[in-house]
Amino acid sequence: MSLTLHYHPLSSFCWKALVALYENGATFTPNMVNLGDPAERAALLALSPIGRFPLLRDETRGETVPESSIVIEYLDRHYPGIVRLIPDDPELALQTRLRDRFVDLYVHLPTQKIVGDRLRPADRRDPHGVAVARAELRSSYAILDQQLLIRDRQLARGGWMMGEQFSLADCAAAPALFYGNKVEPIGEGHRHLAAYLERLKVRPSFARVLKEAEPYFGMFPQES
Repeated sequence: MSLTLHYHPLSSFCWKALVALYENGATFTPNMVNLGDPAERAALLALSPIGRFPLLRDETRGETVPESSIVIEYLDRHYPGIVRLIPDDPELALQTRLRDRFVDLYVHLPTQKIVGDRLRPADRRDPHGVAVARAELRSSYAILDQQLLIRDRQLARGGWMMGEQFSLADCAAAPALFYGNKVEPIGEGHRHLAAYLERLKVRPSFARVLKEAEPYFGMFPQES
């Protein structure tokens, strides 16, 4: 099989790539990587010295593709399906990439800061850093909620991040908001964003990702 995705079933950025693969029914081999296993870690490092996932390997084209956003754009370009995750219109494509970066930088990363802090020994926790991350999440929720309010009014119903078409931006938002809501609840004050997350959770591609991750949810660090 040409495509192999090296991933972990709880990684939010891996979820982002999986949503894209499932959206278009791409044929691929999933390879779950345990970084705690020296052999598996060495195998990943042999493909990519940075040792991060998701990592897509395309044997047919001889390409190794890192970074979730680039993985999705690579798939959209070389293995397109029914859903175009990067719009053909250049301006809309630019806005889609901008929304993807916003979600990754201001929802994904603050969430990871909070989760990562829970994994630290008690004497190495960073309460100030966590407070900053929570504030950043709340600000991001407000911005996204306002954008979705405008979008919902334009469509006269609930749509996706960029309108009627599911896109790269939604692939990014699904895992980021799912985990973000666990560490800093979205709340009733952002009802458009909360409704959008519920739509994402029942989208078949993301619902499949969540179902496959269920056996591992016990590994998610709870607040102590």
